[in-house]
Amino acid sequence: MNPFDLSGRVAVVTGGYGVLGGGLAGGLSAAGARIAILGRRPEAVDRKVEEIRRSGGEAIALVADALDERQVKESRDELLKAWGRVDILINAAGGNVPRARSDDRSIFAVPMDAFEEVLRLNLHATVVPSLAFGEAMAGQGSGSIVNISSMAAMQAISGVLGYSVAKAGIDNFTRWLAVELARKHGDRVRVNAIAPGFFVAEQNRAVLLAPDGSYTPRARAIIGQTPMGRFGRPEELIGAVQWLCSDAASFVTGVVLPIDGGFSAFSGI
Repeated sequence: MNPFDLSGRVAVVTGGYGVLGGGLAGGLSAAGARIAILGRRPEAVDRKVEEIRRSGGEAIALVADALDERQVKESRDELLKAWGRVDILINAAGGNVPRARSDDRSIFAVPMDAFEEVLRLNLHATVVPSLAFGEAMAGQGSGSIVNISSMAAMQAISGVLGYSVAKAGIDNFTRWLAVELARKHGDRVRVNAIAPGFFVAEQNRAVLLAPDGSYTPRARAIIGQTPMGRFGRPEELIGAVQWLCSDAASFVTGVVLPIDGGFSAFSGI
């Protein structure tokens, strides 16, 4: 038996139509999982579902806002009615909020409501689906949740206070829920996270790339701190997530795994 095989398992990917979430959804489908794309934009959800189906995978749409507890629970119940179980949850919904950044202004000028918005977009949009789908996993006695952390949770990265606080919260929530579920619901219910380094996605494209496609000063600083000397590619997250969701990682829980080209290991000297 191949311990990395995900054939027949049911995976929910929140934000599964984004650059990183979409790549992970496709990667899990390629490993044999049936995929439910959960997001609040119906057209984007449907496009991703059709893309997976055209590639030979099974997929369904779950239209819900990851911040809305009622909508998420209704989507969970819809999925259980359709496919009978949920084995994997990837919490890929999130991102930054331009108004919450302090790259070009004082941190004292950042509105508190912008800070709260980015906190909710990342931390709350991870907690709400984790508790909803985690309840189903606890009931069936098995399942794997994978959250998305960030380099910003590990060390101070300028300009992104709210995002950093949210991702640090995700690290703690990952460990907390891993302990809670293992102790109360058995060793087959696991919670982990990946901490991507720097990838070019829609939310940060303007920060990292100039209109002509060249690197901005911030991008050059990031590359200079990354021993591999480049940005990551979305497909480079897939193998780690497939592993964390599979039986090959059956004794792994409460871990935050960096996938960063060496960024977190380098002192800069």
